[in-house]
Amino acid sequence: MTNFVEELRWRGLLHDIMPETEAYLLANPTTGYIGFDPTADSLHIGSLVQILVLKHFQNAGHTPIALVGGATGMVGDPSGKSTERNLLDEEILLKNIKGVKAQLERFLDFETSKNPAKLVNNFDWMQPISLIDFVRDTGKHITVNYMMAKDSVKKRLSSESKEGMSFTEFTYQLFQGYDFYHLYKNLDCKLQMGGSDQWGNITTGTELIRRKAQGKAYAITVPLITKADGTKFGKTEGGNIWLDSKRTSPYKFYKYWLNTSDEDAKNYIKIFTFLDKETINTLIKNHEAAPHMRLLQKKIGEEVTLMTHGKEAYDNAIKASQILFGKSTAEDLKSLDEDTFLDVFDGVPQVTITKDDLKNGMDMVAALASKTGFLNSNGEARRALKENAISVNKEKVTAEYIMSEEDLISNHYILLQRGKKNYFLLTVE
Repeated sequence: MTNFVEELRWRGLLHDIMPETEAYLLANPTTGYIGFDPTADSLHIGSLVQILVLKHFQNAGHTPIALVGGATGMVGDPSGKSTERNLLDEEILLKNIKGVKAQLERFLDFETSKNPAKLVNNFDWMQPISLIDFVRDTGKHITVNYMMAKDSVKKRLSSESKEGMSFTEFTYQLFQGYDFYHLYKNLDCKLQMGGSDQWGNITTGTELIRRKAQGKAYAITVPLITKADGTKFGKTEGGNIWLDSKRTSPYKFYKYWLNTSDEDAKNYIKIFTFLDKETINTLIKNHEAAPHMRLLQKKIGEEVTLMTHGKEAYDNAIKASQILFGKSTAEDLKSLDEDTFLDVFDGVPQVTITKDDLKNGMDMVAALASKTGFLNSNGEARRALKENAISVNKEKVTAEYIMSEEDLISNHYILLQRGKKNYFLLTVE
């Protein structure tokens, strides 16, 4: 075994730790868990920190459990929330759980003979318990005073929100505490980990284990990831960055990491990769010597995209990035799938023409001006062509070039370009 806590510490991933936890983990192969709420059918990169913590835990020689909250997802965790969550019905929840499970299996090793990861759903043990049994056998062990003292409860009760806090949300920490107790009793799970906003819920579990099972359990939390400029990590103008390629394409996923600020990149290279300390320090040093090369951002993008989507998706993301910023060819452009092509040119000015417009061919002056409005006039189009400044699908053309259906990309698009960065998209219907 290696020192799991020290690994978290140097990576900036240690927030709170219960006394004696580090010594216990160094002396004992331990089973530990993190819970994931299935509020959608995909996790997003905010959940990636917790997944990687479980992977570090497994790499250190311990046994990780990923708990999917089928039961607690029906209740809603108040931690860090100013308003109550919408409750999910069973059908949506089952769909979400299936999606989350598939993603966790990409990161954690469930096959190794030494310390295989386990996947559990708390609905399996919560569903058979009656309210009377839960109140009698679990509720009596934790006082209301203890529950009221938790920050997640105090913040909601003292907030300006007129809604206050429902009994449903108030009981969430008991549900999560019972999960820890159940895993302690049935899978010898001695450690719960989570984000720093989960400390109250996690310690309720350790307290329940102490009172109900007369046992000793441990707790670790990791900091919530923030961005240096104060904006929320994992969010863009288009919303969350998801781990599901159908929700966020590998190109957009890679681009998110590529756009990271230098300051954030120095933290993220430790948090989101498994590179060792020496390699990371060398990368940071090389990056500081030539920040315009964006070495850190490229390395983070490479490591995380490979982990999340695989080599083929990463290679396609690189190819797509070079189309806008590097020396790419018409072949590169035409090899992109339609979704990636549209992602690359999202926000580029465009106009729709018909296939009839191309049947007999379209001369370049018309294609640049009168038929599309890309350039302001036929005269401007002729000058640009004369200056050798116009490309069709990344290939330079002259005034004699005739556009036809053979120029179509994915049977629907033609990319016009003036100079290096002035793009215009023709959508052909």
